[in-house]
Amino acid sequence: MGQAAMNRRSIHERVLTAANADELAAVYAVWATSYDDDLAGEMGYCAHRIVAQALRDVLEPDDTRVLDAGCGTGLVGVELQRLGYGEIDGVDYSAEMLAEAEKKAVYARLEVADLTGAIDVPTDHYDAVTCVGTFTLGHVGPSALGELIRVTRPGGYVCFSVRDEAWERDPYSDRLQALVDADRWSEVSVEVVPYIEEEGSTCHVCLYRVAPA
Repeated sequence: MGQAAMNRRSIHERVLTAANADELAAVYAVWATSYDDDLAGEMGYCAHRIVAQALRDVLEPDDTRVLDAGCGTGLVGVELQRLGYGEIDGVDYSAEMLAEAEKKAVYARLEVADLTGAIDVPTDHYDAVTCVGTFTLGHVGPSALGELIRVTRPGGYVCFSVRDEAWERDPYSDRLQALVDADRWSEVSVEVVPYIEEEGSTCHVCLYRVAPA
């Protein structure tokens, strides 16, 4: 393994094992400028493309307002724009990652937000929410799903990835089913797909429809 590969694997490991939010933010501040080349380029990260396409398969982009929650450097936003979505907002915990996202010029609005709590977005505001690479080790857990539902209009869609190690460690299955049982949303599809090719990891890509009013 070359030095560059060792370096990107090392910083990725630090992201997954961060002890707290401040430590995680510090790692992303360092990684932001090379994140796209490292993760989507050399490491073969592909979940952003899969989630964007899953949303496009069920929701026409015309006059559709999308929130990219945990948008990072904007990889999902680029894919959404490529698929025809024109009104995309993004939120992320890292200001440095948002600065990289802004350079892509695909977002109408970008704001710092912590998805482990309430976000400053009106209820029923978006037609769809995407959240990719955020439900993973050391980041955000299944308790955040309710907030993604809150900001999505009745009948809208929430499409997100969950890294499989996080799926197995945290109570995702129970939380997803509890939200179905509470008539908050209904399952459209849940599929296991490749996540990061270099490490051979997989993720669950989940598509849910928010309950109609």
